[in-house]
Amino acid sequence: MDWQNLRFDWNRLRGFLATAEQGSLSGAARALNMSQPTLGRQVAALEAELGLTLFARHGTGLQLTEAGMQLAEHARAMGEAAERLSRVASGQQQQIAGHVTITASEIYAAWLLPQLLPKIRAAAPGLTIEILASNAIRDLRRREADIALRNARPEQPDLIAKRVAEDRGSFYATPGYLATLPPITALPDLVAAEFIAFEDPGPHRAFLRELGVPVTDANFPLVSSSHLVHWQMARAGLGIGVGPIGLGDPDPQLTRALPSLEIPFPVWLVAHRELHSARRIRLVYDLLSELIPPLLRAP
Repeated sequence: MDWQNLRFDWNRLRGFLATAEQGSLSGAARALNMSQPTLGRQVAALEAELGLTLFARHGTGLQLTEAGMQLAEHARAMGEAAERLSRVASGQQQQIAGHVTITASEIYAAWLLPQLLPKIRAAAPGLTIEILASNAIRDLRRREADIALRNARPEQPDLIAKRVAEDRGSFYATPGYLATLPPITALPDLVAAEFIAFEDPGPHRAFLRELGVPVTDANFPLVSSSHLVHWQMARAGLGIGVGPIGLGDPDPQLTRALPSLEIPFPVWLVAHRELHSARRIRLVYDLLSELIPPLLRAP
């Protein structure tokens, strides 16, 4: 290795990468558990060391410059290597034992997490993993779970949150049900359909109206508080349901109601701040952070 050409502080590169991933100094400071002014000085010092402008201000956040985007690719590879090194340095993964509870929506608990658990179990066979399938937001501060998968960023300051992926959803129904409707070529055409609502049809109805579908209460004759029941109702031809495209597109019984429609939504990995001191939780958190993006889409 040519040490003479390493003209920057590696710790500052960590601050740069966190800022690039979070999109703001405040978000990165929370993720790294440090003050925003300290992080800002680190990023500014890195820019001075490299002689590059890495960020441009964009509204209330920061946007990577072309030089910043190129550096971020290499910094991300270094960050992933550092994570692997950290896991090795903290002790062999197989020696980590204990109980870790992961909470996620019913859909993610039944569809996404089972794809990841074999690799987590292989990395740490001494762990007991509990999956808490719940559509309610569990309180990590009260230890209702150790790690949460959420589609919204938590606002509690004592939680660590990382946006690990962007998922996409769409509207699904059986071909037989869609054949009973007038042709659907644009979003407003969905007004002729019946939708399967979640526990409260209000947000579902409001979202469709924002998309330009003038639905009313009459469009929601079926309601369920369970994502899994909701999905099975759609598979039974009872109306239009909504779900992630990774689940819906391969389903042989369902098809998209509007083929071109994809609704993006973020996937956040959340844990309590004790993540830094609990090796078993840190290991599972890091593995989920690494394994989820290839199944969905990197943020």
